[in-house]
Amino acid sequence: MLIVKAGAICFALVFGTGFVLGMIRVPLLVPRLGVQIAELIEMPFLCVAIVLAARHIVHRFELPPRASFRLPVGLITLGITVIAELSLAVSTRAQSIEGCILSRDPVSGPVYFAMLL
Repeated sequence: MLIVKAGAICFALVFGTGFVLGMIRVPLLVPRLGVQIAELIEMPFLCVAIVLAARHIVHRFELPPRASFRLPVGLITLGITVIAELSLAVSTRAQSIEGCILSRDPVSGPVYFAMLL
């Protein structure tokens, strides 16, 4: 249960940060720079947030330095993140899951998914 709780809290930290960054990116950067550049500018900040959230979770839950503890936390975080991203995209854009994935920018979309991994 500790692993699930740690993954859920890590998701909340990362998703919350991504939400705040999106509130800055969409109205301020996208109109001036376009979707691709705006998303690529946001990525390093989100990457730092992911690393900091992971470090916080490791310390807060005192996770042993073994992959058998830390990898499942990361996979739970990733799974919840992907489900949340797709759920929001489907509900706000009225598209299928496949449509949401295929409609991502051809450069920043794959960079985003690679960064999540």
